[in-house]
Amino acid sequence: MLRSDDVIPRAYKQVDVFTATPLLGNPVAVVLEAEGLNDAQMLALARWTNLSETTFVLKPTHPAADYKVRIFTTEKELPFAGHPTLGTAHALLEAGLAPKRPGTVMQECGVGLVAINILPEGALAFAAPEVSFRAMAVEETERLMAALQPAVIEADTLPVIVDMGIRWLMMRLPDAQSCLAVMPDQAMIERLQTACDVDGVVIYGACSAAEPADYEMRAFMVECGALIEDPVTGSANACLARLLKANRFPDGDRTAQGYLVRQGTQLKRDGRVSVRFIDGEPWIGGQCCTLINGTLGI
Repeated sequence: MLRSDDVIPRAYKQVDVFTATPLLGNPVAVVLEAEGLNDAQMLALARWTNLSETTFVLKPTHPAADYKVRIFTTEKELPFAGHPTLGTAHALLEAGLAPKRPGTVMQECGVGLVAINILPEGALAFAAPEVSFRAMAVEETERLMAALQPAVIEADTLPVIVDMGIRWLMMRLPDAQSCLAVMPDQAMIERLQTACDVDGVVIYGACSAAEPADYEMRAFMVECGALIEDPVTGSANACLARLLKANRFPDGDRTAQGYLVRQGTQLKRDGRVSVRFIDGEPWIGGQCCTLINGTLGI
């Protein structure tokens, strides 16, 4: 990889996203000075951090952007991901980034430009990219049911594949408790990812009035031969917002203004994703906190 005399100290942070309390959100590693690293080095570092994503900040190529970011899992590069978007913006603002447009950070990434609003309470919210929807074939739905026992599809809401650069197979369950009861089957999840050409499987259900959120969400994927449940998933929440809007907000007008999602419950996390619709467009927000702040020698 690199000889010892090639090592460059680079600013590095690890940020917990979608939480104001350390250790309860979804961590992302951020290399703030990634110029000079090649694709193989970025992927190797992503494997070394062993987090769901590692981001690499570069100089922007678009005149409206404040920075360019590349996002890597332990297996591949992603054109977009939600919690890395917020975590990277948080890390850069903390390091002194002055956005070209006050109050809004503009990120350049694989899906183009993504705006991130700086909210008064200190949270950040990104504009959900556009999506495309694809209905599932009957045989795909049968595989999905086998992968998520004892899941029952919510009546009148068929599973759908939502493509936002990152692709999620999304399935609504009757309620939050149904989501929490699901035991995913690794082999079947992996087959679905291949057969449906998706990055993972998302389940969600409405919470009761007594619960601290409007929806419960879980996201599953197989990476490097291991079944992973993502603690809190920004892109999946952005896809859900687009899906609920496309379905004309089946849970009533209240959710058309905004709603709160809880994620990570089964992992002993307590992620909170705030969704707000501004001029009809969804913004996906949450708090962030930095846990590691230093330099990386690579």
